[in-house]
This record gives sequence, C-alpha cells and structure tokens, in this order.
Amino acid sequence: MTLSRTSPSTGPNSPDVTGFYDADTGSIQYLVACPQTRKAAIIDAVLPFDPAGAATDPAPVDAILRFAQTEGIEIVWILDTHPHADHLMASAYLRDRLGKPNAIGEKVQEIATLWREYYHLPDAFDPAADFDHLFAHGDEFQIGELQVKVMLSPGHTLGSITYVVGNDAAFVHDTFMMPDAGTSRADFPGGSADDLWNSLQDILALPGETRLFIGHDYGTSNRPGPAWESTVAEQRRHNVHIGGGAPKAGYIDRREARDKTLALPDRMLHVLQMNLRAGRAPEPEKDGNSYLKIPFNRF
Repeated sequence: MTLSRTSPSTGPNSPDVTGFYDADTGSIQYLVACPQTRKAAIIDAVLPFDPAGAATDPAPVDAILRFAQTEGIEIVWILDTHPHADHLMASAYLRDRLGKPNAIGEKVQEIATLWREYYHLPDAFDPAADFDHLFAHGDEFQIGELQVKVMLSPGHTLGSITYVVGNDAAFVHDTFMMPDAGTSRADFPGGSADDLWNSLQDILALPGETRLFIGHDYGTSNRPGPAWESTVAEQRRHNVHIGGGAPKAGYIDRREARDKTLALPDRMLHVLQMNLRAGRAPEPEKDGNSYLKIPFNRF
C-alpha cells in the first residue's frame, strides 16, 4: 500500500495537500486541492517503471485517482516541476486518462536541446506538443479559487520550477530536502550548484510559515521513515547545508564535493528519453513496439 499523508488547509487561500510516497524512487507525488471548490492538481506524479524489464505499471497512479474520486476531488491540472531523472513521469498517462491539461516549465525546451545531443536524436522531443502549457517565471493560474504562481528555480536542472499555491504552500521539488538531509544534487547536464544556491535563497524569501513540500526523501539514520513537509522558517534555521546563514562559497564547495560521489539514478537514461515527451514512450516502430536508445559510455 502506498504511504500517504494529508496536510490540511490552514484557512482561507490555503490548499489541502496530500502526499503519496513512491518507495522505489523516494519520490513524493502531490494532490493539491482547493477546499472550497474541490478542484485540484496532481504535481510530479510517478508512473512506476521497472528498468530491468523496461515495463510500466499504472496501478499506483490509478490508486491516486481513486483517492481523489472518493474524496470528491476533481483534477483539473497535471503539473510537473522538471523532467525527472529518477522516475518516469505520469503526465502523458494522466492527460490521456483524464483529458485535462498538463504543464511544465518553458525551459524544458532547452533541456531537450541538451539531451538530443546525448541521445544522438537530433529530431527528437517537442515539449510544446507533449505539454499543453510551458510556464515562464512569474506566470499565474488558478486551481479552483487558489492562485498559483510559478517561480523559476534552476540548479538541479536548468529549467526546474516551483509552484507557490495560495498563501502558504510551495512545491519545491529537487531544491530543498528535509532540513536534516539538506539540499538536492546539482550535477546533471545543465545543473549548477551556484544556480541552486540562488534558487534556495528565493524560496527562503517566502513567508516563514509557508509549507514547503519537497520532491524526495530517503530517510536518515536518525529518521528512518519518509517525511516531506517542512516550513520556510524551519529550513532557514535547521537545514544542514544552508541553515543558520551558511555562506554561499562553502555551500557550493560542499554540494559539488558531495555530487562527485553520487552515481546516476538507475532509471535516468531510460526515463529522460520519455520524460522529455511528458512520460510518453517513443513512437512505435513497424513491429508495433517502442524502443529506447541508451548512450553507451557517455557518463
């Protein structure tokens, strides 16, 4: 059974947020609902992917849809914060299933340009065709009566975005982790520890009571179970990488040194080829099957 937990609305212009934990990848998927209208968005939904068999399983995604139906929630947006390297996006699956618009940041087009070279697929990837909306920094839209503002938050990728929903919730993806785990890696193509530092500071400029919902958690030696909610104030004080006013230069040195020790996610070269298509597999070939192209000895 998928671990889930709901953070209730704190009052007017505050969303109900339910997180669903994907144990295989340590990812958290969010259902963000307007309490007044019961309209909602799914953020960073995971379509489970087995790299050994290159097979997908929609059952856990369908379980989230059943939860929404049981709670009387209508999903009106399918949102992603960036093209994920560790899990397969469920964006295309949900778009087909629900007939609702999907969206991501506009700089996914620059990320696609990088990865066309890595995959040697010069004509691949058309994000404008696979996503209904490509958000720019400062764009705003509605989830029911909730106002959503988009912040560009590069560093983990060059095109990562944060969704600030209502007056007290921000979905900060692979920027912050829980305060006892620090921050996310910045060593993928197009990533930058310097950019990540600046994005972290922009998020810390939000009001202190803002609930921050992170993209990943793996537990720690002192906290074996997964967690995914903190506040701006807690991150300012206690984040082990930047809390208490740690200097930028020291953070960058520490982040880059740590990143050099990290292996690539085991799904990365598989799923990025699909995530740049909103999680859609390549077009079937003459035999009716889809195939992935994996770069050999490039990383």
